[in-house]
Amino acid sequence: MEINNLEKNNNIDLNQNIVNEKTQKHFLETTLGKTINTAIDIGMRAILPDFIEEYTINIKDNLLDYGLKEGINKTIEDAIDLGKSAIGIVTGNFDSISQMQSAVKTGGLIDGVSSLLDTVVDKVRQAGLINSNVAKTIKQGKNVILNNVESNIQTTFNKQYEAIEYTNRSINNWKNYFEKKDFKGMEKEYHKIDRNLKDIAPIEKTINEVKTIQILHNLIKNNGQEFNLSKEQLELAERLK
Repeated sequence: MEINNLEKNNNIDLNQNIVNEKTQKHFLETTLGKTINTAIDIGMRAILPDFIEEYTINIKDNLLDYGLKEGINKTIEDAIDLGKSAIGIVTGNFDSISQMQSAVKTGGLIDGVSSLLDTVVDKVRQAGLINSNVAKTIKQGKNVILNNVESNIQTTFNKQYEAIEYTNRSINNWKNYFEKKDFKGMEKEYHKIDRNLKDIAPIEKTINEVKTIQILHNLIKNNGQEFNLSKEQLELAERLK
């Protein structure tokens, strides 16, 4: 059986560019979007402590309706593009979490969120949905919101460092068990990898290793846990070295 057929039977194509600029940007926009949104929620409650919860939520909803949600997405996109150029990634993918973090920071994400808040607050005030005092309070307390945004982004990247490290450790453990032909050990590490896969940033080296492991693991599992691999299967295993 040829390697391409092995991949087809396992619904995975290792010749396909699994990780590309679009998937990485989508991951960052989605992950950082949630991070920034949560940080703004926390910050709004901190700078408007005298307002009832329902009113604070209404203010946040009005900000979203007047461009905050779309603005956050665009601000993240612009920061990624500017940051990639600034750190020398003109084309191609991020190779690590540290590159992602550096690009976001260098791209001026926090400054972008700051300008966005000013613009959206002015729009909501002009629409008569908040008065001048509330608008002034939000602007004066903006640093509280921005500090929350910066702190939450740092926490998000710290979690990514941990997730990638954890996954890479499980990948190496799986390889060691594979060399020993210890399927029970492989199965234990495989489940760890599978659980963590949906939460990690799409870094090409890690994702491609995981996809190769998925193919080999399921081949051996479906073969009654036998390790009598064909030449083509052994060539596939070489990709993990």
